[in-house]
Amino acid sequence: MKKVKMFLMNATGLAAVNITLRFVAVSFNAYVAAKIGSESMGLFTLVMSVYGLAVVVATSGVNLASVRLTAEKHALLERRGAGDGDYRRCSSSVIRSCILYGALFSSVTSAVLFFLSHPVGTYLLGDVRCVKSLKVLSLSLVPIALSSAVSGYFTGIRKVYKNAVSVIAEQAVKIAITSAALTAAVPSGSDPIEYACLAVVGGSAVAEGATLILNVLLYALDSKRIPGAALHKENTGGCRATLREAAEISLPTAVGSYARQGLITAEHLAIPWGMRRNGSTSSQALSSYGVLQGMVFPLILFPAALLTSFSGLLIPEFAEMKSTGQTGKIRKAMERVISVSLQFSVCASAVFILFSRYLGDSIYKSDDAGRYILIIAPLIPIMYLDSAVDAMLKGLGAQLDSMRINIVDAAASFVLVVILVPKFGIAGYIAVIYICEILNDTLSLVRLFSITKARISVRRVVLVPLFSTAASLGALFFISRIPLPFPARSGTVFHMLIYIALYAAFSLLGTSMSDGKFIHSCKKNEAGDIS
Repeated sequence: MKKVKMFLMNATGLAAVNITLRFVAVSFNAYVAAKIGSESMGLFTLVMSVYGLAVVVATSGVNLASVRLTAEKHALLERRGAGDGDYRRCSSSVIRSCILYGALFSSVTSAVLFFLSHPVGTYLLGDVRCVKSLKVLSLSLVPIALSSAVSGYFTGIRKVYKNAVSVIAEQAVKIAITSAALTAAVPSGSDPIEYACLAVVGGSAVAEGATLILNVLLYALDSKRIPGAALHKENTGGCRATLREAAEISLPTAVGSYARQGLITAEHLAIPWGMRRNGSTSSQALSSYGVLQGMVFPLILFPAALLTSFSGLLIPEFAEMKSTGQTGKIRKAMERVISVSLQFSVCASAVFILFSRYLGDSIYKSDDAGRYILIIAPLIPIMYLDSAVDAMLKGLGAQLDSMRINIVDAAASFVLVVILVPKFGIAGYIAVIYICEILNDTLSLVRLFSITKARISVRRVVLVPLFSTAASLGALFFISRIPLPFPARSGTVFHMLIYIALYAAFSLLGTSMSDGKFIHSCKKNEAGDIS
């Protein structure tokens, strides 16, 4: 019970931080979208697709190396009864080796992106307005890699609150710089769309630099105190980290990440290209792409922050159950995770379907956004479930299987985008999203079931969400007929909250009935009445 309580406390705290940050990000994203327009959002999203690949290469798994080296070396020191000085020297060697590794990859990547920004923007992205933004973003790659190394150290010593402080500070700086730049007058002779994109990426670049400074300060002020006598020199063997150790941990993971992110970047570059081949102008292609990728998906994935918080904590739990051979517990936990994920995601999907028009209009002032929300919303249960399944696979030691599935998914997405988007335009891309999300989830679930040999209760996993949705919609139908003393917008929000509350109540009732607890309690009450 103590472990369950600790898990719930950590998950709740992490969920609160993630939801708050995601809310701020979505709100700021809506502000930026209203300020710069859908075409500028498309240009910004296009630039960020190339930047995403550059970040993956620049970091090259340095965070994982920092986490593992810190945790492993400190555990070794703890077993040997080390003192404060030994911990400080060990930490310094970890940070030094990881920073050297990160600096090596990030500096080379930064130089390549900076000097190739013109051909990348002109020929690869097909828009010369991307060039300045790519050059600005190239300057942020070194700070990102070094910050990733330091944040991994904080995770390794179980001081994740310092990472939370850094993320919050980064968001604050980015919002302040970007807002100031967007409210300033466009310099004479500048293209408004190019300047808008440059203002947004400039805020991100400055924020990354500020994050590095804050992380270095937090590391310098770190005061980890563990009692124990200082070790003799001959007892400190294996307690110092080296660049080779960092590379041995990082590179195998990094290579898979290169392949996947490279395919994702190629896919995103092919979308506007395919839409132009379909007959759209460059402006129309960027606008549609910007609405879908820059507005709709950040909003659709907003509730997933809750599931992501719990999913990340599932990895060590499943790893421990596997190491101790608790096969029965693994199967029960897997069924519970899938059930909760589907119940939550079906509720989210219904909310987005019912209130898509209102969400698109009130958040983005865009009818197109509302229409795309309605189209993508039915896919939410599959999208949300995928993150939970990936976490369970990693916890069960099948992270390479998960990586292979993600690479297959990315490759299939790219091929289908090249084939379908030139023929069907944005409708073709939406079809690609559906096909590949279903493919990814199916392959992941098949692999998970083959490892665990588990069977899923249809009542809990399928019938409970359906029952909860139908009952909630029926109750909401009658409640919505009651006149409310609110304006129309407030009434819509009220009905949205009522639906979520009804769904939660019916979901609890349905789960109780599927477990047999409800029937058992009814029988118990009847027996009590008879007596």
